[in-house]
Amino acid sequence: MGSEVGDRSGGKGVGARLQRREDERYLRGRGRFVGDIRLPGMLELAFVRSPVAHARVRRVAKPAEGGERVFAAADLTGVSGIRADSGLPGFRSSVQPILAGDKVRHVGEPLAACLAETRALAEDLAERVELDLEELPAVHDMLRARDPGAPLLHEHWDENAFLESAVEVGFEAAVAGAAAVVRRTFRTARQCMAPIEGRGCVAVWDRQLEQLTLHSATQMPHIVRTGLAGCLGLDHGQVRVVAPDVGGGFGYKGVLLGEEVCAAWLAMKLDRPVRWLEDRREALTGGANCREHHYEVVGYAAADGELLAVDCRAIVDSGAYSIYPFSACLEAAQVASILPGPYRMRGYRCRTWSVCTNKPPILPFRGVARTGVCFAMELTMDALARELKIGPEEIRRLNLATPEEMPFTNITNKYFDSGDYPEALRRAVEAIDLPGLRARQRAQDPAARRRLGVGFSIFCEQGAHGTSVYHGWGIPMVPGFEQATARLTPDGGLELRVGVQSHGQGMETTLAQVAYEELGVDPAKVKLVHGDTALTPYSTGTWGSRCAVMAGGAVAAASAALAGRVRAIAGHLLQARPDEVVLADGVARAGGAEVSIEEIARTWYLKPQLLPPDADPRGLEATEGYKTARDTGTFSYACHAVTVEVDLDLGQVRLLDYAIVEDAGTMINPMVVDGQVLGGTVQGIGTALFEEMPFDAAGQPLASTLADYHLPVASDIPAIRILHMETPSPLSRFGQKGIGESGAIGPPAAIANAVNDALATLGAEVAEIPLTPERVLRALAAAEPRRA
Repeated sequence: MGSEVGDRSGGKGVGARLQRREDERYLRGRGRFVGDIRLPGMLELAFVRSPVAHARVRRVAKPAEGGERVFAAADLTGVSGIRADSGLPGFRSSVQPILAGDKVRHVGEPLAACLAETRALAEDLAERVELDLEELPAVHDMLRARDPGAPLLHEHWDENAFLESAVEVGFEAAVAGAAAVVRRTFRTARQCMAPIEGRGCVAVWDRQLEQLTLHSATQMPHIVRTGLAGCLGLDHGQVRVVAPDVGGGFGYKGVLLGEEVCAAWLAMKLDRPVRWLEDRREALTGGANCREHHYEVVGYAAADGELLAVDCRAIVDSGAYSIYPFSACLEAAQVASILPGPYRMRGYRCRTWSVCTNKPPILPFRGVARTGVCFAMELTMDALARELKIGPEEIRRLNLATPEEMPFTNITNKYFDSGDYPEALRRAVEAIDLPGLRARQRAQDPAARRRLGVGFSIFCEQGAHGTSVYHGWGIPMVPGFEQATARLTPDGGLELRVGVQSHGQGMETTLAQVAYEELGVDPAKVKLVHGDTALTPYSTGTWGSRCAVMAGGAVAAASAALAGRVRAIAGHLLQARPDEVVLADGVARAGGAEVSIEEIARTWYLKPQLLPPDADPRGLEATEGYKTARDTGTFSYACHAVTVEVDLDLGQVRLLDYAIVEDAGTMINPMVVDGQVLGGTVQGIGTALFEEMPFDAAGQPLASTLADYHLPVASDIPAIRILHMETPSPLSRFGQKGIGESGAIGPPAAIANAVNDALATLGAEVAEIPLTPERVLRALAAAEPRRA
């Protein structure tokens, strides 16, 4: 059972609510982002982008004046397109061109690159480029993309699908004799990510050193370096990628961009720095999208509420290209493997398609496939509960894995490391005051035009997945050991070098706390070096809720190795055995005497004559690698509970109360965990109620500004209460689990279940997000004939 949170660290190490160190520079405007980088002779880059979704390119005509600064596909000699092939059988391969030459496949695809001294002049130049395009029919509906006769986006394919996959375990035997069978169709809308900073890069070519430096707003500097070197035909040693401060990512900055490759090629070609900064319209119309899923789910249960089996057919709209490094198939592959979640069941069947459409490529947005999967699975559980006339909390309690079963291996062989899911549910029921809400519902006037509803969602977040998991999903990038370097400086400070990239997670604080736990150096004296491939160990980067576990484990391992060497020197200076030395608060103590870590460092660097004869020649710098005890990932989880009020006349949904019971294992910094959960929950509320990128039949995006694409604002968010449990993982260094995506996963399911609870007596049910007033009113209208 999870325990209440305590501070185990004396206020500085693991478990401390330490203020985030990085916030000082952000709040005072001292951050350095790509947009702050200005170099002598720098040119600004603007792209001519396709105004249509599907067309053959007949001609890209450069203007007579300034045409020497306009570059089309034919000009990019020696450049390869971006290829991201899945290793799964049956995958259909394609290449994403840096600039479209023969064909465009989505609105916003770059056709030409224009350079000038300012962005405004570059955009003026782009407006004078003339395009001759032969427009083709667009594939805009993922449900029709695979129809016979549908226009092919990639002519060498036989249908518009990157991959089809299937999983089946004991299904036929499990469904025999089911007392309750529910069939539902669910759909999640296409969304756009909206980090506060858009994407961007500055490319610089050093002709003397023959080295390219790319400053990029990226979550994955080393992966971008690998992809960029491959596209440009350069050795890795000729490419350096530097990620400065990054203003949010959420997965949007977790890929190699064609714009980055183009800017780098131009910098090499012209021997001048080149900068590209994405504007918001580019992001909304031509940037990557996410989360467009369609589910057909059948749930089977016994009369006593036991979940017998789930059958699912899922389609994911993957857009026009397979993106590097995650490929076009990660979402659909995850749907099949994670749909059952923490529930016990006897049988399971799932078939998925990653379809190809004339839309921007899909990216793994915060929560990846889990948000859609949670929505489909949790609404199915509520539908079964209504069919069986039992409470939604009761059907979950009956079927959730129990703490006695941990570690629990579910029907798709997901290895749940630890947890108490029923207890999280119990606390959520208590926090939301379910008995009181039911009493208020019973007391409502049957003719009332505003109805109360309560909804739950419970889910797991598999974080820090390892080699076997990603190799099994077939994507080009497979994580291995995460490495970190710890180095004491002559004044007793500590440098940590990690390959992951922080873009809002507070790693400059939390990784310093980890080092303090092992080495005792005050976090105020710890400097985190990250985001520079020339200075840091290779890493697949920041994604998949992996940094606290993987980078935290690597920092702990490197700090512990360094601590052993520090104890050896301290023991010699204190005339004690190394195993008698205790490191804490910047001091080494033994036998009533002490020496500061600063003095120990000074001894190594400046007074080597005082070192013991057997001093470790590797000195006060250590690099260590780390993997979890099993590379199946850690499983954090949460139960979201929400109370809503639905206006039957206007279709509006108002959130009245929101409680989250969260189990992140051992929390390195509970305040940072709270921030991650709250931020993710706001994004999840946006997914549930507001955010949608619609396309018309011509493949045109219909929300090209933030006036059309609705993001949640402060007035949309209720007071969110977070109740923590701490069930340490047996797989990680301190028992910590990944937490970065959790908040974004649960809200759509919990809110939709609450709306359906409010509408249950009217026979209405919603099954598509976002839950706009139009969709709520449509559900009510559809229920009228049934009631009559």
